[in-house]
Amino acid sequence: MNEERKDDEQPAIPEVLPVLPLRDIVIFPFMIVPLYVSRDRSIKAVDQALAENRMILLAAQKSQDEDEPGPDDIYGVGTVALIMRMLKLPDGRIRVLVQGLSRARTVSYEPSKELDHLQARIETVVEPELTEEGSLEIQALMRNVKKALEDSQNLGKPISPEVVVIANNMEEAGRLADLTASNLDLKVEGAQAILEAVDPEERLRRVHELMTKELEVLTMQQEISSQARGEMDRSQREFFLRQQLKAIQAELGEGNELAEEIAQLAEKTRKAKMPKPVLEEVQRQLKKLERMHPDAAETATLRNWLDWMVTLPWGKSTKDNLDLKEAQRILDEDHYGLEKIKERIIEYLAVRKLKDKMKGPLLCFVGPPGVGKTSLGRSIARALGRKFIRLSLGGVKDEAEIRGHRRTYVGSLPGRIIQGIHQVGANNPIFMMDEVDKVGADFRGDPSSALLEVLDPEQNNAFRDHYLGVPFDLSNVMFITTANLTDTIQPAFLDRMEVIRLPGYTEEEKLEIAKRHLVPKQLEEHGLTEESLTFTDKTLRALINSYTREAGLRNLEREIAAIARKVARRVAEGDTGKVRVGPASLSRYVGAPKILPEERLKKDAVGIATGLAWTPTGGDVLFIEAMTMKGKGRLTLTGQLGDVMKESAHAALSYARSRAKQWGILEEFFANNDLHIHVPEGAIPKDGPSAGITMATALISAFTGRPVRCSLAMTGEITLRGHVLPIGGLKEKILAARRAGIESIVCPRLNKKELDEVPSLLRRGITFHLVDDVDEVLKLALVPPPTSKASPSGKPRPRPYRARPRRQVNV
Repeated sequence: MNEERKDDEQPAIPEVLPVLPLRDIVIFPFMIVPLYVSRDRSIKAVDQALAENRMILLAAQKSQDEDEPGPDDIYGVGTVALIMRMLKLPDGRIRVLVQGLSRARTVSYEPSKELDHLQARIETVVEPELTEEGSLEIQALMRNVKKALEDSQNLGKPISPEVVVIANNMEEAGRLADLTASNLDLKVEGAQAILEAVDPEERLRRVHELMTKELEVLTMQQEISSQARGEMDRSQREFFLRQQLKAIQAELGEGNELAEEIAQLAEKTRKAKMPKPVLEEVQRQLKKLERMHPDAAETATLRNWLDWMVTLPWGKSTKDNLDLKEAQRILDEDHYGLEKIKERIIEYLAVRKLKDKMKGPLLCFVGPPGVGKTSLGRSIARALGRKFIRLSLGGVKDEAEIRGHRRTYVGSLPGRIIQGIHQVGANNPIFMMDEVDKVGADFRGDPSSALLEVLDPEQNNAFRDHYLGVPFDLSNVMFITTANLTDTIQPAFLDRMEVIRLPGYTEEEKLEIAKRHLVPKQLEEHGLTEESLTFTDKTLRALINSYTREAGLRNLEREIAAIARKVARRVAEGDTGKVRVGPASLSRYVGAPKILPEERLKKDAVGIATGLAWTPTGGDVLFIEAMTMKGKGRLTLTGQLGDVMKESAHAALSYARSRAKQWGILEEFFANNDLHIHVPEGAIPKDGPSAGITMATALISAFTGRPVRCSLAMTGEITLRGHVLPIGGLKEKILAARRAGIESIVCPRLNKKELDEVPSLLRRGITFHLVDDVDEVLKLALVPPPTSKASPSGKPRPRPYRARPRRQVNV
């Protein structure tokens, strides 16, 4: 306890006193402090002081770790103290109660052989008197220090109320500074600096600065404590309110189901392996659900949203089958042919085997109906060991079908993409989008534009469905799209896809597929076995050529199913005999042939040229007829031709007129005759530039009277200068030529690369002529004129043209 002396009498202080080194403390004058002494030298110093005049010099050590401090280890200014009481403790230590008397400065240390402790010659420090000029400033400082001492006590600093009372009654600046410094948590260096300050005004200023800093620290500590207490109070208040709410709901029989459901959702959330941003959003919505009434309208909406979030496969994926040979076997087992597509899938598996993290490819299968695009997607999923999702985009016009509706709408759901992934329960399925060329756009948005984010490998790792409101990673999904044509697909959409074209099947391929897949499938579906029904190869060929005309296999499968149904009826009626369907008996099961066989012209004819055309169901043979008649030079085009085909007819006519002299045609012929170009089967729309050289051949044949070879077909675009430009769909056109029995085909030389990729089986038995201009075509196509008389140069004369009406030939 600190207290002020009752009188100002100062006892006489001797010049030599024993020294008591202090650790971690500085004693100020007029302060009463208890001390514990444990070092032997220090105990001897106390004993000497008690034996003489009970006075001792208390000086602080410079280093607290020094057990036997010497004169250089002790500060030069200390406090002379009077030992008021001494008590010996059982452990050998002594407890002394000392009262500071005065500051003292060490002059020197007295050596002594008899004494084992330190004693020093000292001189007391006399404080200078304060001047009247600074009395006002001193009074202001004293008031501030007293006020700061009270504020410190109010802010929670452990200061005795007696000390505050004593300080308020003090009138001496130096003693107030010492009293205040003794109650501050100062380090030894700071307290020693105040002790060594002799001038009371300087000492009071230092103490005032320290008290100001102490008040700032105490104020900040109080604010932190208040905030922590406020948080604790609010948490406790919420806890009590929730407990009360649970009790009320229990009395009313409500809330138990919601609480259980929230607990289940929280457990599922922990197991869902969600990304961190998604997890934070779900947890925030769970807390919101806890505060909502079970019967509120928004509660059901939030429950549905949370159900979707916790059941989506955020971190669930299937393991890929990386056995390349096994994958190749599965693909070959499911599909015959289609080598390019199989090779692309095996390449993907090979890269996937070498690199774990890779983006799924985006493939687009383009081909006519019935060639197996959708079934190929299922086969790829089986080969990879992945889940399979099929989404038909035909007729989809609403963007929300892809991105979903926002939660604010009644009955809102995620888009078809998220629904499919949720259904299969894996984040890396094979996702097939059928009929992307039939997606429509209206006032509800453009689904193709919404699909850009889904199918773009650079964006789909953070696909944001409107219903979910958080990103979902689609980069592991392998997207496969199908289309019949690429013309109607949005260019930006098409640019993101790797297009693989599936041409129509050849007769041999159809035969093999029918034997391997179609016939066994239909026998199983109709409850038949090979002991009940068999087909010969000639029967299947007849079905292919005479009853179906298509690039795919759907109609062929229907005809096989029709035969199987009739045989199934016979078996059901009790006929157990084996049925062997031959070409001659086909009409009894499926009626008369529906397709007339494509045949070439029987003989060479004037004004009729054979062309080749591409159709969505494969290729076709096209006969182009040209006729001249008396008139005024008009050109008539019939056969429901498109604009591009009409332009090709005009270009062919212009080329023929420019070469009239070369072919021996009189100049006045075009002014006195009308021209008519007709393409049979006029009910079928026809368009495209590839009939250009065929029209030119038919026109020049009609003008010159030279027949066109019936065994030769041609395809190629014509220019006004007579160049032959490349065309598309060469494989389909070759298929049509084979069916018609064509022996020679004329095609542009620029299509040579595409011709080399056509299977050798298709090219067998057909002679191909690659040309660069129309003159080469005409040399190959037109029959040479008969030679009547020789010209002076020895070369045969060209047969003069005589305009005469010709009979139109219909094919």
